[in-house]
Amino acid sequence: MSKADAAILRGHADSMALRLAMHNPQVHKKMLPQGENARSVFEAVEQARVEAIGSRRMSGVAQNLTAMLEDRYHRGNFEEITDRADAPLEDALAMLVRERLTGQKPPAGAKKVVDLWRDFIEKRADRDLDRLAEEIHDQRGFAEAIHDLLTSLDMGEDRSNEQDEDDQDEDDGQGQDDSSNDQGQAEQDDASDQSAQEDAELSADEQPDQAAESDDAPPADRPDDMDTGDSDEAGEPWRPKHPLANEPRGPDYRAYTNKFDETIGAEDLCDAEELSRLRSYLDKQIQHLQGVVARLANRLQRRLMAQQNRAWEFDLEEGMVDPARLSRVVTDPFQPLSFKNERDTDFRDTVVTLLLDNSGSMRGRPITVAATCADILARTLERCGVKVEILGFTTRAWKGGQSRESWLAANKPQSPGRLNDLRHIIYKSADAPWRRARKNLGLMMREGLLKENIDGEALDWAHKRLLARPEQRKILMMISDGAPVDDSTLSVNPGNYLERHLRWIIEEIETRSPVELIAIGIGHDVTRYYRRAVTIVDAEELGGVMTEKLAELFEEKAPAAPKRGGRRLH
Repeated sequence: MSKADAAILRGHADSMALRLAMHNPQVHKKMLPQGENARSVFEAVEQARVEAIGSRRMSGVAQNLTAMLEDRYHRGNFEEITDRADAPLEDALAMLVRERLTGQKPPAGAKKVVDLWRDFIEKRADRDLDRLAEEIHDQRGFAEAIHDLLTSLDMGEDRSNEQDEDDQDEDDGQGQDDSSNDQGQAEQDDASDQSAQEDAELSADEQPDQAAESDDAPPADRPDDMDTGDSDEAGEPWRPKHPLANEPRGPDYRAYTNKFDETIGAEDLCDAEELSRLRSYLDKQIQHLQGVVARLANRLQRRLMAQQNRAWEFDLEEGMVDPARLSRVVTDPFQPLSFKNERDTDFRDTVVTLLLDNSGSMRGRPITVAATCADILARTLERCGVKVEILGFTTRAWKGGQSRESWLAANKPQSPGRLNDLRHIIYKSADAPWRRARKNLGLMMREGLLKENIDGEALDWAHKRLLARPEQRKILMMISDGAPVDDSTLSVNPGNYLERHLRWIIEEIETRSPVELIAIGIGHDVTRYYRRAVTIVDAEELGGVMTEKLAELFEEKAPAAPKRGGRRLH
């Protein structure tokens, strides 16, 4: 590992540690805005706060974080952005806040993004940025300042949480006043108790009149123009109706056309002879790596096999011949109850999907290592009775394709949505044996295959394939080296169009799906997207991380799922 790689790795570690030490998740959740764009800005600026605290206290941490940010924006090709529509506002704000809090200039890779937004932000929210610096050590005050910043940028919204806090503060203040006037409060309590007792002693003749008067009085929370005179049930409860109030709403994401998208098997993208040649090339590239990954895979296999307690059912009328009853079979072939069968273990009722980023930024060593690890892990898990599916995603063309041509022919309608042709590749289906799909992984070595990546739709595709599987436990592992990038789509949509959709898909899977999702980022901080994620700096680490994370998942107790036939997974 070079000094630069070590600094980047330390930067990721420092960022995570500062998040744990300086961040209160409860306060963050309470103050988090509801809108997708506002939420992205809020998250990015809060992360800038915790990193700024560490940078101000320790110069070494500041250097590590700077190295990490330089690497992140360089890998994301942010320096190539020339239009504000393509520049993510949350990244620009985070860097501006970092500059105000620490005095450090934005990294070279993010300088263009910051310059595109600087005049706009400082003209509208310069005072709000100064206030952030004053509240850096108070997370709640800092969050309030972020909300004021969002309001100045026309991204603010009504905050029910803030109102609840104000109400609570008012109640606390009232409680303090009451505690200073205990004697007067006691007298009021006595008076109210006496009044309640007198009301309880009302005669039966007086009660109906009082009830009638209370029915005639309109409830305080009922609209003034609501007609209640014709109601047969005076005590009928009323609740304002908000259509679809509890239904989750996703981001405004769509594809201009799906006509040119394709889901295709690897063997259909090139002939068998070329696949064999590409597979041989892959084997030559990974000869020194194969031994290391194979040892890791064998260690994973031993850990998995240790969890599989073999059990047998004896005295059956069909199945495998029981050696202990062999004499009975010889002496009396028609004697029943001479067979046995191995019980199915719950462990085997599992399917794992490996979803590989096939974008151009993976070209070279990363895609070679990813293909190798997927190959060896598929073989290992198959030995343990776990089915594995290997999928890849990219686009059919650079900077658009037939979708963009159709959009141009239609005189460029506004907000076209996704403007490229998807290519989803099936390298190995879950039911296909590894020996048949082995050659398919060589396709990743084909020149011209790796183009752009639209992660959100790929993740949704892989997730839906998993949901259709009959296995009870489903695991989805995403391997990527960057945020979603498609120049054609981002040039005519907001800069965070693809990223916002990816965040939505991840949230849906993590909160509403039985699928267990884990992500591995190669040189890219995926922890900002996924709850269960790990970031590696060097592609050579991929094999160890994949095997370790899979082992951890299998050692955990499977999440609660609808029971089928009284079986339970572990």
